[in-house]
Amino acid sequence: MFERSYRIFIAAIVLIGLVSVAAAQRNPTMPTQVSDSDKEQLYARFVENKKVPSSDRQRLAYEDAKDYVRRFGNDVDPHLAEVRRFVVEYERVMKNYELHEAYAAKKYAKAFEIGRKTLKKEPENFYVLATLTEAGYDNAQTGDVTLNEETIGYAKSALAIVESGKLTSFAPFAMIEDARGVLNFALGWFLRAQSPVEAADAFSQAINSGGRFKDDPLIYNLLGIAILKGEYVQVAADYNTKFGNKPPSPEQQAAWQRVVKLGERVIDAYARAVALSTRPEQAEGKAKMLAHLTSLYKHFHNNSDAGLSDLIATVLSKPLP
Repeated sequence: MFERSYRIFIAAIVLIGLVSVAAAQRNPTMPTQVSDSDKEQLYARFVENKKVPSSDRQRLAYEDAKDYVRRFGNDVDPHLAEVRRFVVEYERVMKNYELHEAYAAKKYAKAFEIGRKTLKKEPENFYVLATLTEAGYDNAQTGDVTLNEETIGYAKSALAIVESGKLTSFAPFAMIEDARGVLNFALGWFLRAQSPVEAADAFSQAINSGGRFKDDPLIYNLLGIAILKGEYVQVAADYNTKFGNKPPSPEQQAAWQRVVKLGERVIDAYARAVALSTRPEQAEGKAKMLAHLTSLYKHFHNNSDAGLSDLIATVLSKPLP
């Protein structure tokens, strides 16, 4: 089968060669005619390959497009803009694909290496910024903290692009709600120790994004901790310094209400975490969160847990304070 095809192929080449010689004898082709003919054939081949949504045909279209730009890039040509756009877009997609493959393979350092190169040329490439944020978070879960600070910067840059309203594609996310949720959650997680006030704001943004985080007990637990270690500690310390050993006054009462309000936010967050922990595998974590919640609730309610069960039962029906 192969031998017969080979003979047919050779015969075809010989026949084409004879026809070409005969044509050359009849009418020698001028260089410009050859160039125009090559250009038309190359463009036609590019268009045909571009139409087929397969990786092989798209790669062939890219090779044709690169050849077209190399050979005819200085011509006045109505197709050049289209061909150049395809080259740029194909290279962008391939870079994103390489980044995704490294991330999916859990080669986080490799993903960052690829992403950094792209960001040098395209500092606002949302796909790269978002993917590196996810890769940095997953890398941190392994205990490696070397990429943490860099990841914080990428998360902030990606969120700035989201909030600018200029984003037309949310990839690697399906919707803008997912983008806001994941990016804010990751940012909050990284900042929870070094800047708990900023972390609490990020966690709140993730919850209010409308994505999957509004039903995640973990984020409410983290939110409660961030409020407690951040703004609550600051306000409580300020209250003790100014009013700890002084008699009641309007200023003291106003300051105390600020402390109470922050305490109530922590209680609310913990209550949501407990209420959402409904799966059997969450039982141990739920018990620990309930213990923290009970202790804090009693601190603000004269050492009584009266009303706590009702709070847990109804908290999810209320907006986040």
